[in-house]
Amino acid sequence: MENRQQEQFFSRILGMLATGIITYDNKGFIHHANSAARRLLSVDTLTHLAQIERIDSKLYTAIKNLRPSERQLIAINTKQGEIQLLLKSTVSGTDKDELGILSIQDIKHELDEKEVDAWMKLIRVLMHEIMNSITPITSLSDSLIKIYYDGEKSISPEHLTGEKINTTLQGLTVIKQQGNGLMLFVESYRKLTRIPDPDKKLFKVDDLITHVRLLYNSMQKSTGIELSVDLKNPDLELYADKNMITQVLINLLKNALEANAGNANARISLVAGTDIFNHTEICVVDNGPGISKEIIDEIFIPFFSTKQNGSGIGLSISKQIMRVHGGNLKVSSIPGKETVFCLSF
Repeated sequence: MENRQQEQFFSRILGMLATGIITYDNKGFIHHANSAARRLLSVDTLTHLAQIERIDSKLYTAIKNLRPSERQLIAINTKQGEIQLLLKSTVSGTDKDELGILSIQDIKHELDEKEVDAWMKLIRVLMHEIMNSITPITSLSDSLIKIYYDGEKSISPEHLTGEKINTTLQGLTVIKQQGNGLMLFVESYRKLTRIPDPDKKLFKVDDLITHVRLLYNSMQKSTGIELSVDLKNPDLELYADKNMITQVLINLLKNALEANAGNANARISLVAGTDIFNHTEICVVDNGPGISKEIIDEIFIPFFSTKQNGSGIGLSISKQIMRVHGGNLKVSSIPGKETVFCLSF
């Protein structure tokens, strides 16, 4: 009786959740699907995972291929229109009685709000960068045109002096340089929009760190800042695109090196383990000047940079890479003490 009461109690709790919860065995039979899960999938009852294939084959494939602790974002069409579902998976029990636990969350509204906010921020940055390039071009063009006018009439060829020709050539050179800079800016934007799909494979995090450490050592020769490593579990594995994750870590480590230039007490660390939800995390930690709270929400915006010659796309691309992995790139900073960038899978 006590077990039945507990079961009813937990069933009521699950029924109150806005997140869909489905538990199923290794044969695909569904033991429990709360009301939120049934509502999201537009069904009255769920008894087997095969039903989901009839609802949406892409969703069914994603669930079948979802590894424990992995997250994936997928768009499906329902009677209410398209929704964006965030899938998370874990397992419970022994090998014999193992149950899969799947959470399904509709985050379309949150994504829409974030997308609008991100676009507004991006448009502000784009306008700033484009105006910085176009304003000098417009001003200089106007000055060059005035050289060839006397009042409202253009000057005659005999009034064309060597000084005027040199001034014109200098001005055109500057215009060309500004135009090239604008082209590079546009090319940087194209890179942001062309993140390839990850080629995911299972590998040991220890192997990844060894590879990253070798690359780091080649970067830091002139600085002398050693990289300390803290791998919480030597057997920790990751299902991801190793090359893309290496790219993210190297970018973060390069930023840490640059931030600590001239810091005699600089410390840079690579820490890998799992968080309280058993999600794999790889963090880059440094004790440089840090990031102020005024700009910490801006650093992932494309083309935002605090460096004099920074492109402002490194962190944006890194964030995109983590997004296509179904993960996240998080940052926290205590200026003057510690800055932490974490890849969360």
